[in-house]
Amino acid sequence: MDMHDATLGDGPGGPPFPAFSATAVVDARGTVVGWSEGAERLLGHSREEAVSSPVDRLLGPDVPQATGRLLARSAGWSGTAELRHRDGRTLPVWLEVHPSLNDAGALQWLVVALPADRVTASRQEGRPGGPAEETRTADEREADRRTAEEAFLQCRLPVAVCDERLRILRASDGLAREAGLAEERMRGLPVTDLLPTPVRREVEAGMLRVLETGEPGRLEVHVGTPAGSRERVWSVSLSPLRNPAGRVHRVELTVLDTTEEYWARERLALLNDVSTQVGSTLDVTRTAQEMADVAVGRLADFVTVDLLDPLFRGSEPKPFAGTVPLRRAAQASIFPGVPEAVTEPGELDYYPEDSPPAVCLATGRPSQHSVLDEAVVKWGARDPSRMGTVHRFGVHSIMAVPLRARGITLGVAVLVRHRHPEPFDDDDLRLAGEIAARAAVSVDNARRYTRERATALALQRSLLPQRPAVQEAVSVASCYLPASSRAGVGGDWFDVIPLSGARVALVVGDVVGHGLRASATMGRLRTAVRTLADVDLPPDELLVHLDDLVAHLAAEENTGTEPELEVVTDLVATCLYVVYDPVSRLCCISSAGHPPPALVTPDGAVGLVDLSPGPPLGVGGLPFESVERKLPEGSVLVLYTDGLVEAGGRDIDTGTDELLRVLAGPAPSLEDACSTLTRALLPERTTDDVALLVARTRALDADQVASWELPSDPAAVSRARSMASERLTAWGLEDAAFTTELVVSELVTNAIRYGSPPVRLRLIRDGVLVCEVSDGSSTAPHLRRARTYDEGGRGLLLVAQFAQRWGTRHTQGGKTIWAEIALPGPAPWS
Repeated sequence: MDMHDATLGDGPGGPPFPAFSATAVVDARGTVVGWSEGAERLLGHSREEAVSSPVDRLLGPDVPQATGRLLARSAGWSGTAELRHRDGRTLPVWLEVHPSLNDAGALQWLVVALPADRVTASRQEGRPGGPAEETRTADEREADRRTAEEAFLQCRLPVAVCDERLRILRASDGLAREAGLAEERMRGLPVTDLLPTPVRREVEAGMLRVLETGEPGRLEVHVGTPAGSRERVWSVSLSPLRNPAGRVHRVELTVLDTTEEYWARERLALLNDVSTQVGSTLDVTRTAQEMADVAVGRLADFVTVDLLDPLFRGSEPKPFAGTVPLRRAAQASIFPGVPEAVTEPGELDYYPEDSPPAVCLATGRPSQHSVLDEAVVKWGARDPSRMGTVHRFGVHSIMAVPLRARGITLGVAVLVRHRHPEPFDDDDLRLAGEIAARAAVSVDNARRYTRERATALALQRSLLPQRPAVQEAVSVASCYLPASSRAGVGGDWFDVIPLSGARVALVVGDVVGHGLRASATMGRLRTAVRTLADVDLPPDELLVHLDDLVAHLAAEENTGTEPELEVVTDLVATCLYVVYDPVSRLCCISSAGHPPPALVTPDGAVGLVDLSPGPPLGVGGLPFESVERKLPEGSVLVLYTDGLVEAGGRDIDTGTDELLRVLAGPAPSLEDACSTLTRALLPERTTDDVALLVARTRALDADQVASWELPSDPAAVSRARSMASERLTAWGLEDAAFTTELVVSELVTNAIRYGSPPVRLRLIRDGVLVCEVSDGSSTAPHLRRARTYDEGGRGLLLVAQFAQRWGTRHTQGGKTIWAEIALPGPAPWS
């Protein structure tokens, strides 16, 4: 509160006063919060010394005892007192204390001190508010009244004192200027007559409440203005005035124009909302839409955000010239359905090179325009549909603001006003530029994320099987869904691996973590599983070797946190490995910390395979177990990663129950089963990758398999060739007889010559013809280069030349040498 000195003359018949008065403001706690130059000249204390000091320190020795009583009173007071000068002497003064309210509505006192040349003897025993007040002459009281009158009349704030019927009794000079009426003309008028119609009822209710309760009040009223100017905001303070009996019989109304402060707060609030609401995701389109939604209704009536097309692919925009093609990323309007738009989101829009948006993009500077500006008129002449929208909605003001971040121009935002009466001004342009700058950083972050995510996805998809491997043991359907959160792609994978003997391996795994490193590790593990599967290891032994590999990989890398990858680099993975044999219909399953597969049998029974999962890969030193189960033909195995059952914050048990419930429903095909599971179990946006593999088992008929026990005698080779030829004739495969007899002859000869009994021959007619020879020896054969005069050493070389594939697998009783021979014509399952 500003403190102004008052110039006083001599009161009639009273003591001559100096030509200045001292004023101060004291808050409810007795602390000085205002100090005038007159007070500094009177008492010698500078403003810096006085403000924030207790008022007791400035009073004479006889006053502090009554200070508490003085400050506890809410009514005005006047009387004589002594004040303490800075040099220690006391000064006799005449004090007037007037209660008022500060800006926060709290009680405070305006203190006016008038020095006197002499003090009567009776004042020596007086106290503030005590008998000394009775010694004042009429002239002194008149002088005091004149002082208070002058202070009120010359107040620059609009202030009115009203009676109980809200009629104006007194009005300040500030109110007279604001209302355009002299005080004499305002007296007797209802104060609400001076107020705009929309706020009369609100102010009247507030004043009546103050008269009734005696409690001060504060209102913020918004006053409309003529078209083309900003709405004004007033802070209205209402204070009760009491008579000597303590009853509220007047109300004081003080009005303060807070328009600039209000709009400054609104601008700060809008910028704060931009910081908190824009950039909630790393999606370019959604980030642009968030910017449009924040700005519309508060800064503009219609907002569009157009971005350069490469941004949607995560690429960095290249320099441009001439007509600029932009893709509509977002738009928002105060009207439902955004009727002002001439371009739909996702469509390309073309801005002529001399149009405000194109110039804004080229220069990187925002601009504001009236629709009558030459640049806008020329733009409208080239684009009649856009100009038609301008006329139809009454657009009168436009801003074009570039979206730039890290030195890159990303696009342009166009803000339009048609219902808001005020045109855009320089403050609006600066505010729009600040909004666009903050939003542009979020858009660029989304662009960078899109690029990195596309790179990671491309890497991951290149490591996953592009199409199911050709095999006849099971029919399969699969899907892989990357996480949609900013965590990035993960290390989930699946695979279908054909094995010897018409068998197949089904694999699902998950590397803990997200990002490029998880994808790269997944690719290494998938390659390792395929390599180990070619060796035809049992599932539990394969997981042991895979666990050793993960431990070696972890030892080669530095553990810790990679800030750029945002993943924990401790290498841990889970894996589920399933081998199915269509001949025996046996399914062998082993798990390394992975959820067990679900099984749906042809009779409709649904459940999880009873499996004890081993430790995750990378823990090391712990065994893995396998379970075998004979499956009816047509059984469906469902292998999945935990992202499917734990999506949406579910615990794994709840998610597994939901999985089984969905599987119990009908599914016309395996592809439909995949779609149904993902739709039912996954939310719109997932936080983890999901790999899903669904397989329906097949079984080979008994007439598709032939096997014989052979004696360990070289003469049995001829008999083996004959039995194989007869079986091929029965199967109608005479065209494959020569190759088959050659392969059988060489494999049986090797088993008898280098192996040990028992020797067994088996033929399997599937998509290919599988020839298997087993013996009791664990020694594996290998190819070698035979010299010119060697009598042997060419058998396996011949098998390798005539067979599609060949190999060895070890069993508990020895080994099996197998070869696959191509069959003429379509496969039996086609």
